[in-house]
Amino acid sequence: MRRGITATALAAILALAATACGGDEGSGGSKSSGGELSGTVTWWDTSTVGSEDKVFKKLAEGFQEKHPKVEVKYVNVPFGDAQNKFKNAAQSGSGAPDVIRSEVAWTPEFADLGYLAPLDGTPALKDEKDFLPQAAASTEYDGKTYAVPQVIDSMGIFYNKKIFKDAGVEVPKTVTELKTVSKTIKEKTGKTGLYLRGDDAYWFLSFLYGEGGNLVDAGSKTVTVDNPAGVKAMKVVKDLVDSGAAKTDATDGWENMQASFKDGDVAMIINGPWAVADTYGGAQFKDKANLGIAPVPAGSVAQGAPQGGHNLAVYAGSKNLDASYAFVEYMTAAQSQATVAEQLSLLPTRTSVYAMPGVADNEIVGFFKPVVDKSVERPWIPETGSLFAPLVTEYTKVLTGQSTPEKGVETTGDAYRKLLKGWK
Repeated sequence: MRRGITATALAAILALAATACGGDEGSGGSKSSGGELSGTVTWWDTSTVGSEDKVFKKLAEGFQEKHPKVEVKYVNVPFGDAQNKFKNAAQSGSGAPDVIRSEVAWTPEFADLGYLAPLDGTPALKDEKDFLPQAAASTEYDGKTYAVPQVIDSMGIFYNKKIFKDAGVEVPKTVTELKTVSKTIKEKTGKTGLYLRGDDAYWFLSFLYGEGGNLVDAGSKTVTVDNPAGVKAMKVVKDLVDSGAAKTDATDGWENMQASFKDGDVAMIINGPWAVADTYGGAQFKDKANLGIAPVPAGSVAQGAPQGGHNLAVYAGSKNLDASYAFVEYMTAAQSQATVAEQLSLLPTRTSVYAMPGVADNEIVGFFKPVVDKSVERPWIPETGSLFAPLVTEYTKVLTGQSTPEKGVETTGDAYRKLLKGWK
């Protein structure tokens, strides 16, 4: 397996941190003789600027109030940059944070590279049996736990209730119904039915699962994206665009999608709980009741959406492990998760939180919890996060008419077999 930090070097790093011998960039710290934490914890947060970041930053300040001798250096790193930025910093041994908010697919990759500290037996994993099994699954690699689940999510259809009422249509339950509904919406209101992101292949997964497909089969080490189900899924999304049921863009997909929906130019988008706070900021949703959410329409075989979420992980080279473990425990504790759920409608990873006041009656959480329960887990292999780069290139080409569905998945499959050595 690939290792950015060898086992010997990692052991030396952890031993050094445990004896609190200094700290790079002023991050050194330890427990005093009385057990009090001190020093600096640098945290890279990857949440959405303008909505989520404010809540997470405020929550981190609460940790400082609890541990006044610890300074939390909050850094918001754009989600699209964070994966490679962390790997580059960890590989060079300079500039990496003590704690990173890791997308679930990044965790096994970072662990395989040797960049994360094992958390088994540390305070970071306090009350670990309280975590949802599917949330905890993404934190484990090669028999050890390398992160703590912070939020879990999946995807659904966000729809504008007023546009639906004006068009006299119901929420589509299948892709076939989606096309019919979109046509009626266009005829009655002049609006486009669906905005489909064309610059991020994560938005393709629900259609792939709907046709009974998947990217790979980790159990048999087989690439499956280019099987008949993969071809059918590509044909489905291309047809949505070609028929006018959906519009797409090859760049700036998030901004264009959110703007189109918030301004009322499109009636539907596919999104997750992470987008609720931002969506409420749109002119169409000043009345929050105008936002409807339903399961992603089913394909010809099944209905499913990808399991997503974020974990908190500790850098193996941190010079302040004690405070970092405590920070992760605090940020993933039941009360912290309840605060995040109440203010951002992000789903907790702890079973106990769903019964807490302010969470149990949260409408968005109530909708997405059963969706998450039925969501499709991605393979928790080191290469999972790398599977999207070749796929998005071909996905965009197919949607914009630069390639065919058959060629798109064939090229993606070839790229996967080069990435996954020895896979069929």
